This record gives sequence, C-alpha cells and structure tokens, in this order.
Amino acid sequence: MNQKNLMAYGLIAIAFGAMGAAAGLYRKDSAPLTSSIAPTGGPAHTPVTELFAQAMNDSGGVRQALSQWKGQALVVNFWAPWCGPCVQEMPELDQLAVALAGKKIKVIGIGIDSPTNIREFAAKVKVSYPLYVAGMSGTELSRQFGNAAGGLPYTVLIGADGQVRKTYLGRLKFEQLKADIATL
Repeated sequence: MNQKNLMAYGLIAIAFGAMGAAAGLYRKDSAPLTSSIAPTGGPAHTPVTELFAQAMNDSGGVRQALSQWKGQALVVNFWAPWCGPCVQEMPELDQLAVALAGKKIKVIGIGIDSPTNIREFAAKVKVSYPLYVAGMSGTELSRQFGNAAGGLPYTVLIGADGQVRKTYLGRLKFEQLKADIATL
C-alpha cells in the first residue's frame, strides 16, 4: 500500500470516527443509548434464530457455527477495527469475558470488516473472547437486532432462553451492562 492510499484511509477513518462521536454526543442528550425488548415467553426472536443459523470464520480463519452458543446467555458485540469507540471498549469487554469465565454467559465479537483486517487487528490486540468475521453482512444482522442506523459499536444481551434482553448503541457503560447481566 503506498503512502497516498494509507493517508486517504487514515482520513476516512478519522472522518467516520468524528461522525460517530458527533452522533454519540447528539444521541446522548436527546435519547437513551439503550433499549429493551421484553421477553415474550415464546420461541426465540427471529434475530437470535438468524444469529444461530450463521457460520462465520473466526479471526484465525476457521469456520465456526454460531449455534455452538445456543443455551448460553450472550453478550454479542458488533464492532470494526476502524471504529474508535469499538476499539476503546475492547479491553473492558475482555475483562468482562474473563470475569464471566466458567459461567453460562459468554462474550463474542462480530467484526464488520474484511477477514484480513480483522485477522491483522486480532494479532495486534489480544482479547480472550472469540472474534468472528461477518463482513458487511454483519451490519444487516445488527439491524435485525434493532440497530436501524447501523451504528457501531452495537451490543446485544441475549438470555440463555434465546430472548433479546437489551441492546446498547455506542460505547458501553459497563456498570449498566453488569447490572443487566446480573438480572439474567
């Protein structure tokens, strides 16, 4: 990659970061960043069924069926390597994943970028939870969970029963997430 392309990509990343920050500041004052979906007591919501129907490569390139997570509560984090708030919250997500080890709740990351970019990112930034490569189809999957704007990061809390308990748009407030996890 030549210097000119690298600079152009850098400027694009900065522009997206600035737009995300501006949107976050605007939304912070005008509306809460979380929303709840009440459990229905019936079969799993369609987005969860769709999630478990997926097979994605992990950051190492190995194909994984997401159905392996059925029956466990999940914190599903939609992220991208070029998303500043996504990268900033990853160390805390990793600490949460370590704290939850051995419990029936898991943290997984669904990356919205190319396999190469996610593999390179995962080689530099080590996290203990699994990272999957969804590419741009991850944006559509996050929309099915209520992320109409397609913003990142977007996190979904799913109960072991397959019901969506809460969604979070923007950088996580970990005290709130921990309190929500405690209710599962």
